[in-house]
Amino acid sequence: MNKQKKNRVVVALVVAGFTILLTAWQGEAQPSSSKQSSDVLMHLNAAINWYKNLTTKVQAGTEPRDAIYLSNAEEFGGQVVRLAFQSARAQAELDSLSSASANTAGNGTADNANGSSQRYAQMENEASQRIADDELQIAALKQKGARAGGRNASAQEEWLGGKLALDKASLDAVRQMEHFVEESNLGGTGLKGNINDLARSVPEVLETQTEKKASPGVAAAKTASTPSSGLLGQLILLYGEVQNIRSIEQRIEENDNIQSIANNLRAPLRDELRGTLQQEKDLATQTAVTKQQYDALTHRFKEISAALLPLNEEVITLDQSRSNLVQWRKAHTNESRSMLESITLRVTLIFVSVGLILGLAEVWRRLTFRYVRDPRRRRQFLVLRRFVMGFLIGVVVVMGFASEFSSLATYAGFVTAGIAVGLQAILLSAAAYFFVIGRYGISVGDRVSVAGVTGDVIDVGLVRFYLMEFAAAGADLYPTGRIAVFSNSVLFQATTPLFKQLPGTRFTWHEAVIPLGAKADYVLVQNALESAIGPIYKEYNLDALWQRSAFDPAEIAINPPAPENRVRFGESGPEIVARYPVDLNRAPEIDDKITRALMDAIHGNEALASAVAGAPKIRSVVKS
Repeated sequence: MNKQKKNRVVVALVVAGFTILLTAWQGEAQPSSSKQSSDVLMHLNAAINWYKNLTTKVQAGTEPRDAIYLSNAEEFGGQVVRLAFQSARAQAELDSLSSASANTAGNGTADNANGSSQRYAQMENEASQRIADDELQIAALKQKGARAGGRNASAQEEWLGGKLALDKASLDAVRQMEHFVEESNLGGTGLKGNINDLARSVPEVLETQTEKKASPGVAAAKTASTPSSGLLGQLILLYGEVQNIRSIEQRIEENDNIQSIANNLRAPLRDELRGTLQQEKDLATQTAVTKQQYDALTHRFKEISAALLPLNEEVITLDQSRSNLVQWRKAHTNESRSMLESITLRVTLIFVSVGLILGLAEVWRRLTFRYVRDPRRRRQFLVLRRFVMGFLIGVVVVMGFASEFSSLATYAGFVTAGIAVGLQAILLSAAAYFFVIGRYGISVGDRVSVAGVTGDVIDVGLVRFYLMEFAAAGADLYPTGRIAVFSNSVLFQATTPLFKQLPGTRFTWHEAVIPLGAKADYVLVQNALESAIGPIYKEYNLDALWQRSAFDPAEIAINPPAPENRVRFGESGPEIVARYPVDLNRAPEIDDKITRALMDAIHGNEALASAVAGAPKIRSVVKS
């Protein structure tokens, strides 16, 4: 019988526990005013989105005042969000009080968050009291059983132990449900819970001023880049200014939308506040009025004012924010207009500079065709013209589009160093080209000797020149048909000297050697040589060629070449040597004429023929 009684008690307690839990959950399920809650949440969402867009999508400009506008915008935005949450929490309290009053009038229960917390506390106290009673009864039975040693006392003690375990399980279940509800609602359900959820998305706004962190916009303002001096950088900044203007205009539209929502929320609160004031006037005309009625009106007035005043302050703050955003948009508009003018001026200067360079190129071309007669030299000047003009145009374009001249200079320095190392020979040859074509330089047709090769220059390029090779055949040089190619850098090589004759001095020295007998009349032979060589020298007129030379005789003290003869002792006896200059291009012809003249003189005069001891010889003194 005791066992059945114990089972019935256990079943009754379990049913009572589940009934209590179901009742608590049903009390939590009572809805609040859906439309009012929706308006409040829409207001909070709009304010939070506007604030986040304001601090992330509008970048700091290039002017110092942009940082001030951005700081003001963030301050106004944070203030609007705080006021919106303050009003929303006050309206949630109004909503919960109204729901509690309606539920009390209809059902006789106050099913709200505070009532739920109180019920859970009451249930926890009742369970704790039952556990304490069970423990006291068990302790008493243990003492009684110890004295009597009866069996009934032990059975009752066992039954109370089962009840104690069930009471402890009920207490644990109540505490678990209470903890779950507190964690889920964070101090409130329905509208309050949604407000608290939204508050977690903007902790930086709702924190205290000492804990408030620097907002992204302020950090952006501190790290705002300085205006770029290059065309490309200015175009990027102009695009950023246009994007900022568009973003600010969107923030102004959002500002107006929030202000409209706040005005819609203020309207019913104003009407309710007027109704409360009207009730106060009506009570003033009545005679049987209690203090509780005035206290209720006062409490109601404070609750409505707590929700309405933040909305009024929010509307005023939104007006100030809109004014700040309009001024900020105007500042960005002025900056973009200035950037556009600067870009237009820079583009104009680039085109003008390129036009001047092209005009200079045309002047260079005309002067080259007018004053440079040699076709090869003219082509060289035109090639140099293209190189110089292309370089100048590249410099103008790079300086016009470059944004960071310091970085560009560093980059250009490394590039130049790499080019100088990798193309050292080519650059040296290109530099030598300007010395080669300079005064006393190499031109087409010159006779030069370099690295043991003698020949006539047939072409001079930017990095190398070409020689028609000559080889000696007796006293004369003849072309071999081969072309020797040398780098212009040979001009700077000390171990490979380059020899050329000055313009107007294209001659070399030959000599006619006539051996004499021991008793020969050398004066007769000298006069014969002078008579043979003199007319031929005048014929090819080296004096006139010398006068047309390219160098100034006053700078270089060199006498014009002239034939001369000397009497000397050679290996085979006395001999007369007659030296005479010959034109490089006509050397064989001149030697032939002098040889014929000497043979005619010797054969036509017996005294002269008897004075000559052997066959005359003509040879080259200096190989050219």
